[in-house]
Amino acid sequence: MANLYLVPAGSLDASRAGDAVHVDGEEGRHAVRVSRLRAGEAIALADGGGVRVNGIVEHVGKDAFSVRIDEPEREPERVPSLTLVQALAKGDRDERAVEQATEFGVDAIVPWQAERSVSRWSGDAAKAAKGEAKWQRIAREAAKQSMRARVPAILPLTHLDDLCSGIEPGVRETLVLHPRGTHRLSEWSAGGVGEGSLREIRLVVGPEGGLSDAEIERLVAVGARVTTLGDSVLRTSSAGPAALAVLNVALGRW
Repeated sequence: MANLYLVPAGSLDASRAGDAVHVDGEEGRHAVRVSRLRAGEAIALADGGGVRVNGIVEHVGKDAFSVRIDEPEREPERVPSLTLVQALAKGDRDERAVEQATEFGVDAIVPWQAERSVSRWSGDAAKAAKGEAKWQRIAREAAKQSMRARVPAILPLTHLDDLCSGIEPGVRETLVLHPRGTHRLSEWSAGGVGEGSLREIRLVVGPEGGLSDAEIERLVAVGARVTTLGDSVLRTSSAGPAALAVLNVALGRW
């Protein structure tokens, strides 16, 4: 398949092989005007929530198109899910992390206002909403590029108190990526990730200046584990995606 296009959530739930699906709005306009979609092309559609169909484009209009589809494929939610808690960073580094994490299969992304974050969303509801919406657009486009049936959710901005209260070892594991870690992530993940009652693995990545001692101490005190990816220090934009790659191998997803 050369391209995947996203349709509204739930719109493919009742679809069956042989149905014609009409795509309009922004997605239809982009497909026709930018991607130059043509009748007869084989494409894929997904609703962002796990349903995907393949099909042949039957008709292309001014700002819309229709596809005759095959049998829908339904992708179940993965357990444990993988969540990236990404500290806000200057420039576009946090946005690059969102893009690559989506390509690497993350299930959800949480923007985090860390102590040393240069970018600040806290105290400005409009700025936070705008930032979260931008991250969601980036995740959506990255999901399309990587042909994913599910688009990762961008959750609301979080702070240290929220991170600490959400830690539940054995059910919701929190792994802090930091050069100070005493164990490599690959060593930890080989010891039982995905077994038993584990529902979620959260990867916490700090900003350019790293995590403060106080942040590490508080997270460790409530059960988070500090792990390292190796001897080199990665940028905030690449640490999360690299860790996702390690976990994908450990979970047998790659």
